[in-house]
Amino acid sequence: MERVVDSGWYVLGSEGESFEREFAAWLGARHAVGCGSGTDAIELALRALGIGRGDEVITQANTCVPTIAAIARAGATPVLCDVEPAAATMDPESLAAAIGPRTRAVVPVHLYGQCADVDGVLAQAGNLPVVEDCAQAHGARFQGRTAGTMGRIGAFSFYPTKNLGAIGDGGAVVTADAELNERLRLLRQYGQTDRYRHEAEGINSRLDELQAAILRTKLPGLEMANERRRTIAAAYDDALADTPADPLERLPNRSHAFHLYVARVPERERFQRTMAEQGISTLIHYPLPIHRQPAYAQLAEGPVALGTSERLAKEIVSLPIWPDLTAAEVEAVCGAAREAAMQPAT
Repeated sequence: MERVVDSGWYVLGSEGESFEREFAAWLGARHAVGCGSGTDAIELALRALGIGRGDEVITQANTCVPTIAAIARAGATPVLCDVEPAAATMDPESLAAAIGPRTRAVVPVHLYGQCADVDGVLAQAGNLPVVEDCAQAHGARFQGRTAGTMGRIGAFSFYPTKNLGAIGDGGAVVTADAELNERLRLLRQYGQTDRYRHEAEGINSRLDELQAAILRTKLPGLEMANERRRTIAAAYDDALADTPADPLERLPNRSHAFHLYVARVPERERFQRTMAEQGISTLIHYPLPIHRQPAYAQLAEGPVALGTSERLAKEIVSLPIWPDLTAAEVEAVCGAAREAAMQPAT
């Protein structure tokens, strides 16, 4: 932080350029373009692909609202498909049924830190570009490939709670395509080619130097932090074994980054209340699927049924999981969760 302040250069400088190179290398990607947020990353990705007004972009109904907001900000119309019940990731068959004549892109979400069935999504998408929403999946892998490197473009968030978090907003777009890389760099700064010359209608979305410096400092420890998350998740799995609680499945050929630890539990309100009585907070990610949000209720009239997303929203709960949890804290969560899950049904 002192280095950035002393440099006197706070936007689009050496820290950002270095982080872009280092993050791309860490992922195994050719190019990374820093931007202002994960929402901006998806918007920039769609704009770079030439997607806008009159186009439709398919994503899943159980994502966080920023995925939808980014599609709308690009000028496109979001269309929802359903998810697989085992892991809550995009259902390729539901995706196939949702594709229509105006579909121009697909945005699968690597939800909770687990990659979607990328091969299935790519097969159903055909020639449609796939933009991976990797906001919760820093370091997750599918068949050895890192999240963000399998579609045309990957979009990341560095919001402070993410596996790789800044101390404010931040994001990045990654791609193997040199032309898209240049297009993304153009669009993130007002479409500017030279000072005061603008060749495209862009936006203002730049990863500032301070956030880039923080991210550079944290990046070398990311895999170790992810491994700690996996260790905590394994402890929770053991605690919930042989109880009515049902952790979402870890699908084959994947390496889970465990941004969140999510389980389906009966009588969720009672489970959460029992946990709270022991001083342990739980959350729901997410209590309403997109088409049940007042701002997006019109999306309920889409081409496919969204029954799995509806059911999951009523059953899922997230246990605390972050790398700095102590062994004693993990043990306390394990004991409380098992007790809450084992309470007799009312």
